[in-house]
Amino acid sequence: MQVTVQGREAYAYTGGRDFDPALPCLVFVHGALHDHSVFTLLARWFAHHGHSVLAVDLPGHGRSGGPALPSVEAAGAWVLALLSAVGVERAALAGHSMGSLIALEAAAQAPERAHRLLLLGTAFPMKVSEALLNTAAEAPEKAMAMVNVFSHSTQAAKPGYPGPGSWLHGGNLALMRRTQARSSEANLFLHDFQVCDRYAGGLEAAARVTCPSHVLAADRDVMTAPKQAQALSQALKAQVHRIPAAGHSMMAEAPDAVLAALRAALAC
Repeated sequence: MQVTVQGREAYAYTGGRDFDPALPCLVFVHGALHDHSVFTLLARWFAHHGHSVLAVDLPGHGRSGGPALPSVEAAGAWVLALLSAVGVERAALAGHSMGSLIALEAAAQAPERAHRLLLLGTAFPMKVSEALLNTAAEAPEKAMAMVNVFSHSTQAAKPGYPGPGSWLHGGNLALMRRTQARSSEANLFLHDFQVCDRYAGGLEAAARVTCPSHVLAADRDVMTAPKQAQALSQALKAQVHRIPAAGHSMMAEAPDAVLAALRAALAC
């Protein structure tokens, strides 16, 4: 679905169903150098089980026009503007990695508009090593390959939804390369990781959130290790859902476990 947000064209995947603002709305926000496609299976399930779904492409990513937004705070405001543009007053906000910070910020900026806060693969602070930032600036292809390895729980991860030709490492790397190539930013990869690294308002934002919160933490996540989410989880008084046998790319490696955790969170 194409929609105009803050004067620019934006895209949101609706899970294969026409968007109905009268239904309970669930927003999915992707992480760095990704797009809506990382939520395809989850979006389709919820869209066919009583929800309206918006799996967004953030500005400058995927099918949404640029430029990329300069901060987590600006991206949180954009999510709220998207809801207004499609006629939704209140929604559940789910975000992965960088997207988790954006969902957090949106829920903090307008607490009355957040029905649930669902944070997948989150951490605060979400600091990025100087070595990775330097590599992203000087050799983004090399940095993408590094992050791709770090994002999966094994060197030969099998997809949680196996099919002919499925290859998690190759698919994720191809997505990052495609998102980078399509962007109007000189180096979207570096931009997104800098946005994560700079965000300093997580605990203050958590103090303003009033809706029930849930954190999905993968046991083998080395990008945002579960212990790095403890302070934020405590500040939100969040229920923590453990996702076993998965790394940072939990939606691909353990889709059934992630779906079960989200269903439980939304049913509370």
